[in-house]
Amino acid sequence: MTTMAVLVGLGGGLGTVLFRKAVEAAMAASAQVTSAGGIDTWSALFLPALGGLVVGLWIHWIRPKGPGQGVAGIMEAVHLHAGRIEPRGAIGRVIGAVITIGSGGSAGPEDPSVQIGATLGSLTSQFFRLSPSRVKTLIGCGAAAGISAAFNAPIAGVFFAIELILGEFSSAAIGYVVMSAVAGAVVSQTFLGSQPAFQVPTYELKSPLELGLYGVLGIFAALVAVLYINLLQYVEATAERPSPIPDWVKPALGGLVVGMMGFFIRPEIFGIGYSVIQNVFLHPTLDWTVFIGLVFLKLLATTVTLGSGGQGGLFAPSLFLGALLGVGFAVALNTTFPGLALAPAAYGMVGMAAIVAGAVRAPITAIVLPFEMTNDYRVIVPLMTSAVLSYLIAQRLQPFSVYTQKLRRRGIDLHFRKDENLMRAILVGEAMTPLKRVIPVQETLPIQQLAVRFQKTGFHGFPVVDQNGRLAGVVALQDLERATAQGHVEGVVGDICTHDVITAFPDESLEEALGKLGAQDVGRIPVVDRRDSKRLVGVLRRSDITRAYTHALVDETDREHHVERLRLEGITGMQFVELTLDEKDVAAGRKLGDLKLPPEAILVSVRRNGRIIIPRGGTVLLAGDHILAAAMPARLEQLQNALTGQPEHTPPADR
Repeated sequence: MTTMAVLVGLGGGLGTVLFRKAVEAAMAASAQVTSAGGIDTWSALFLPALGGLVVGLWIHWIRPKGPGQGVAGIMEAVHLHAGRIEPRGAIGRVIGAVITIGSGGSAGPEDPSVQIGATLGSLTSQFFRLSPSRVKTLIGCGAAAGISAAFNAPIAGVFFAIELILGEFSSAAIGYVVMSAVAGAVVSQTFLGSQPAFQVPTYELKSPLELGLYGVLGIFAALVAVLYINLLQYVEATAERPSPIPDWVKPALGGLVVGMMGFFIRPEIFGIGYSVIQNVFLHPTLDWTVFIGLVFLKLLATTVTLGSGGQGGLFAPSLFLGALLGVGFAVALNTTFPGLALAPAAYGMVGMAAIVAGAVRAPITAIVLPFEMTNDYRVIVPLMTSAVLSYLIAQRLQPFSVYTQKLRRRGIDLHFRKDENLMRAILVGEAMTPLKRVIPVQETLPIQQLAVRFQKTGFHGFPVVDQNGRLAGVVALQDLERATAQGHVEGVVGDICTHDVITAFPDESLEEALGKLGAQDVGRIPVVDRRDSKRLVGVLRRSDITRAYTHALVDETDREHHVERLRLEGITGMQFVELTLDEKDVAAGRKLGDLKLPPEAILVSVRRNGRIIIPRGGTVLLAGDHILAAAMPARLEQLQNALTGQPEHTPPADR
């Protein structure tokens, strides 16, 4: 295993070097085309569109299939598909990235570098038929080598593999990942040199109070990171919608938009942007509004490039956004308060970490990477402050990262855990009966009318409010029965209700609320605003808890079922189809053994009246049955026709 880890690291490093050389050659060719040496500079306007067209045709021709495409696909392959990465798709996307970046598309080279290393790790593990845990480890080794070679940052490569690819720290795997990252860095330094990626002027933290400014930068970075995630998700969803425009044309349209932005507004948004970062670090002479404007232009250019179908990475644009945001932030403060004399390059470094932490959701990688890229340890405390704050805020505003949001649209949540306590995951505010459906009673209501209210509603208790509608207590059916037995029937609700009540808050978990119900042996508790303990917002009853838990349990089962389907699809190559039988369907009322199912097709399960039935030859299918079936892709239409009499879809023209 040690030898394989080192070999994967060396291969990942060498593949990254070759990829970087190819990108540099493509960028040099583009620079010649757009130079003033007798060639029309208007070609800069159309070159990204031309590159997008070539990429669209290339991807359309190669038709990448199977798991493991892009960083999000690698994460999915590791967790759901036994680490199987399809090399055809990986090669297609790496070559597509060379064309996209080389023609001026706004994308980065790091994600394709991860693709190279992870694919080598997957192919190696498949060749030697390693166990699932070792397959996962070897893919992490390849990913670490890719990041290590791309940034000349082996420590960041290790943490990238742990935080994003492996998803957990494993003492058994960490040694192999470290060796692979070191091997990748050695290859990179041999061919590309050992100099840091960026040169940063001397920096010194003048006062601990300056950490407050870095905290503010972290807040801004979190907002930009969330915008980055949501905008990319919107553009991708828009491009995936059915339209008269062929899919292979869409990258060209995205490239045309980027070309217009770069040609007519700011050319800095073209390509990777590392030279722009280095320039603003050493010479931050532009107005701060230009820096902030470039942040939003690069944000739009990147999401349009990649969302429309262009190939490349999301990591380098994150660094660009952070660097320009940090420098613009410092320049704006220096302009407004000249006495501060802040170091813009230092804020640019911290901004890079903050955006990566907020968008990629790899806070340790985000902290280590700028430090390794600049070889400057003095900024580590501001890095930690801003990156962690950005991570926490972005996580609160958008639970999915720039990678996992791609999986989310397909219903995949890699952070879901089977052993999660559902009662801790559900909030009182999600389960309670809201105030608009609660019937509180006034404390001045006569007891006799309270008895009528109990009789008409069938409820066993009510919250009690004063004349201003503020919580005064609770009254239960037992309170009325006790008052009636004692002959106190002429009073008002305020005389018999419980004034000292236990309450819950909407942001509490059901586990906490259930503890309060059990301690007081009551069937319901008022829910009040945490900022105003007398402001009633709802009521939590035992039936509310039961209903919320049941729904969550059903959602959990469905989610597990969906994830298991994706895993089996990746392993077997079969595709699943779900359908509900109608009375007119040919399978309704017939035995499974009598149906003419196609070869390479099976019925996996039948859900009937909430029960799961494993179908056998003598099982009679009924109208209303929800069927889960599986077949090889070429047999899906026959399977659908055997069950319903109607084909599921029109076969492709080239079948």
